[in-house]
Amino acid sequence: MRMMIFGAGFSGLAIARALAGDCDLAGGTTRSPERFAALQGAGLTPFVYQGGMPSDDLAAALSGITHLVMSIAPDSGGDPLLEAFAGGLRQSMPKLEWIGYLSTVGVYGDHDGDWVDEDTACKPVSRRSVARLAAEDGWIRLAAEAGVPLAIIRLSGIYGPGRNALKTAHEGKARRLIKPGQVFNRIHVADIGGATALLARQRLGGIYNVTDDMPAPPQDVVSEAARIMGLEPPAEIDFETADLSPMARSFYGENKRVSNARIKAAGYSFLYPDYFTGLSALYRDGTWKG
Repeated sequence: MRMMIFGAGFSGLAIARALAGDCDLAGGTTRSPERFAALQGAGLTPFVYQGGMPSDDLAAALSGITHLVMSIAPDSGGDPLLEAFAGGLRQSMPKLEWIGYLSTVGVYGDHDGDWVDEDTACKPVSRRSVARLAAEDGWIRLAAEAGVPLAIIRLSGIYGPGRNALKTAHEGKARRLIKPGQVFNRIHVADIGGATALLARQRLGGIYNVTDDMPAPPQDVVSEAARIMGLEPPAEIDFETADLSPMARSFYGENKRVSNARIKAAGYSFLYPDYFTGLSALYRDGTWKG
């Protein structure tokens, strides 16, 4: 396997670590050379990519890759790679065998707390989720034209080392916002790596929700983090009167329970199927600090 990860951030580095033993070559892009050390620490050869056409050295590396992972969120101008590769993926990546596109469960929109799966009609609410769904459609077209299997990997709220409720509780930044009936799914970043690795190894296409088994009220996660840390949980705050940024408030406009049955049927067993096991492992291992 020869892999390139566009946007080797938090999730991309976890994917790199999960597939390190499978790769003859593994590259990753970042917007700044300041992050080269982080990419190299995960076994990636780093490249700078800031949008537009790939540089000569990146283009040379792409000519030999077999597996492409796309983890760059679309911006106001859309998905940068869709424009860069509009002429066809085979021109730049003649040996390509599989594509993984990291998306979000936000594309489902609001379902009043009901369960959704990969066959549920998408009705995104936020602009960022509308942009994600448009990017999914663009990658479906590119992959079909190239005759390459595409796995669309829809992620729920990501946590892991350095990004978790334990750290926010320790720093005194945790808040227990109460909105009756509100639930979210979550996903430990190591399970993003593991699930993507399974799909890449088997060259599986299709849409997969990569999310935990336990959609739960957000305040419950804060309470569990405080319990683990031996701290008093913060006071409850009414969501309606809370001082929130427009983006933070928008997350609460989508309420759903997301099924992960399809990725399990593909053969993936979650390392951290719920926030109890995920937070406990982060605390036990001391990795919650990052």
